[in-house]
Order: sequence, then C-alpha cells, then structure tokens
Amino acid sequence: MTLEEIQTLWSKDAPVDRTELATEASRIPQLHSKYFKIFSTERLILKKMEQESKQLWKDLWEYYQGNFDYEELKERGWDQVNQRILKADLGIHIDANQDWIDNNLKMAYQKEKVDFLEAIIKSLNNRGFNINAAIQWEKFKVGI
Repeated sequence: MTLEEIQTLWSKDAPVDRTELATEASRIPQLHSKYFKIFSTERLILKKMEQESKQLWKDLWEYYQGNFDYEELKERGWDQVNQRILKADLGIHIDANQDWIDNNLKMAYQKEKVDFLEAIIKSLNNRGFNINAAIQWEKFKVGI
C-alpha cells in the first residue's frame, strides 16, 4: 500500500460527524482495527527492509574490499573495483553507491508510512476523549 493510498483512506475516515457523535464513538474500534492491521503489515515490511539493508551494507563492504568474484559481480550488475580502497574510506564509497542510496530512499519512504500510521492510531486512541468533550460541550450549551 502506498503512502498516498493510506493518506486518501485517512482523509475519508478522519472527519467526525458532530451531529452523530454516538455513531462516531462506535466507529472507533472498527477504525482502530483497520489502521492497526495496515500499521502491523507496514511495520513488518520496514523490519524486513532494515535487515536487508544490513546485508546490502555488508555486501557493499565486501565489494569495495574486492572480495566478490566475477559471477557475484555479474549477478548483481556491479563492475569490478579497479582501485584499492582504504578501510577508513569504505564508508564514503558505500554511502555514495547508488544501490545504497536507493535502498535508503525506499527505507525512508517505508518509515514515513509507518510513522503516518502510528500517528493515525494515536489520533484514534484520543478520539473517544474528543467525542466525550464534544458531548459535554453540547450539554453545556443547552444548559444540562
């Protein structure tokens, strides 16, 4: 699921109908369940990506050390490193590697989805209090 799809879903579910506060209160568990399922799935994807990222970093470290044979290089589409890179400079080369950059951008996008879903869940957790406050305000306005 893309971030845009999640945002569209939330923009439909977020508004509270102030004329039907009881109905809105009863929708909270349903909405919480819906978004928590999405959140759990997206968080697991992020965890998987984090582990794959660690493996990619290790592979790039090995690559820049010159430890990959021709078949491994061909399989990944990487060119042979033609220079000796100092261990102190490996981080610079890894950070500049396009595969590493692409990986980090994908992880940042996934993290943004997880953070957005976490914010939705926090909002839903507070929705009951907000609805109760709206009910109390309506009572106050009519003098109850």
